[in-house]
Amino acid sequence: MSGTAHGLGSSSSPPSSRIPCSGGALKNTLYLSLVQLVLFFPIPIALALLLNTVLSERLRNLIQSIVYLPHFFSWVLTITVFQQMLGGAGVLNQFLRQHDAGTWDIMTDSNTFALLVTAQAVWKEAGWGVIVFLAALAAIDTHLYEAAAVDGAGRWRRMWHITLPGMRGVIVLMLVLRLGNALTVGFEQLLLQRVAVGHNAADVLDTFSFYYGIATNNYGYGAAAGLFKSVISLLLIWGANKLAHLFGEDGLYRR
Repeated sequence: MSGTAHGLGSSSSPPSSRIPCSGGALKNTLYLSLVQLVLFFPIPIALALLLNTVLSERLRNLIQSIVYLPHFFSWVLTITVFQQMLGGAGVLNQFLRQHDAGTWDIMTDSNTFALLVTAQAVWKEAGWGVIVFLAALAAIDTHLYEAAAVDGAGRWRRMWHITLPGMRGVIVLMLVLRLGNALTVGFEQLLLQRVAVGHNAADVLDTFSFYYGIATNNYGYGAAAGLFKSVISLLLIWGANKLAHLFGEDGLYRR
């Protein structure tokens, strides 16, 4: 395939001038985490609700399998697929050239890198979340829908008063886990694309710890960065779990 993914060999030891800055890595981590929380987290919920409305079980299972399949792909394959679609020699730019509309190599655009990373994560991992939320939907008593329909409740009222409250416990649990993992925004995914977009856009705490621990043999500094991330993640998951208890949900465990 033409136009292989940029930066696939970027794991080699970089020169000291390319070692990431701790402040920039932390800023990128928080920004990517926020973007993925806002744009990625609701998508599996929406897909599960849409699939739940499909009456044909065979069609529902087919769509679910197709959406879930990219979960088994490696990040190398995932990024290569996006390179073939959105890279300089990809399908998008070939279409733009045919219509004399210029080109846009999204794979090397640092300004839209956060959206690109989120789109890759959605394509690869949304199917896993769909399975979790479909399981939550399957646990809702169908008699509630029948009783609501008899009382004249439409589809949207049934979803608002039955479906979403029935999923709330699982949604809160997944949100707690997501917040606890907020500082992990994709080590391998970002490392593979670091050369293409530049370290100022692609460096996060994980890559910062890797480069300081491996590239410069400064294991103490790299371990300190990793420890900082672990402590903050522990505090985030503890705080999110406490917040879930305040709203009457179990969170990770019952009080």
